[in-house]
Amino acid sequence: MPQEIFDIVDERDIVIGQAPRAEVHARRLMHRAVHIFLFNSRGEFLLQMRSAHKDEYPLTYTSSCSGHVDTGETYEVAASRELGEELGLSCPLEPLHKFAATPELAMEHSMLYRAVSDDEPVIDEYEIDFVRFHTLDEVRDMLATQPETFSPPLRELLSWYFQNIS
Repeated sequence: MPQEIFDIVDERDIVIGQAPRAEVHARRLMHRAVHIFLFNSRGEFLLQMRSAHKDEYPLTYTSSCSGHVDTGETYEVAASRELGEELGLSCPLEPLHKFAATPELAMEHSMLYRAVSDDEPVIDEYEIDFVRFHTLDEVRDMLATQPETFSPPLRELLSWYFQNIS
């Protein structure tokens, strides 16, 4: 598999260079990521349990779909690509909010999207242990009683979502 190269960005999300994934993570360099909150038509939220193979936050809940923005990609292109790669889905994406890079967000400028689909996800089993739909009340309860089961980025995104959208 070819080595992933990410754009390194500054605090204003302006590209200042490129580096391999391993270096970006090891040196905690600012880079870009996308997160998608996927809902079905009943308003249930798809939670993803990360695979044990993941180098960051293995076996924790994360966004329905998430990933890095590759060099030269836009946030929207990356979000569509990740949705296809991780869940085998293609559906319209609604941009919700752009988050500045922070330690809680793994030094990633992150764009959050919302999508709605009743299609059955086809998961990438190397990336994902399992996915399951939950009501937002169930997610709130899980987050309150078992916060350690959620990745730090998802805790940040859900906090914003519950305060601003839901």
